[in-house]
Amino acid sequence: MNKLPVVSGMDVIKALHKAGFIVTRQKGSHVRLKKVSGEKVIKITVPLHKTIKKGTLKKILEVAEISVEEFLKLLKNKSS
Repeated sequence: MNKLPVVSGMDVIKALHKAGFIVTRQKGSHVRLKKVSGEKVIKITVPLHKTIKKGTLKKILEVAEISVEEFLKLLKNKSS
């Protein structure tokens, strides 16, 4: 199992966007994203901090149903 990387809120949002999430709104320093998967709707709030705490990132990935390995691939794939 890979370790969670140290990333910013913007990096998390970009990676989630590549995974099919869309930004629905922003209030202050928090961005709300949504993904419709069949009949299921996944909603996530990402803080726009310079560094996201490990526990926060772990919970975001858990709710988004994305593994750490998949998240790392999304981060590395900057071209898409």
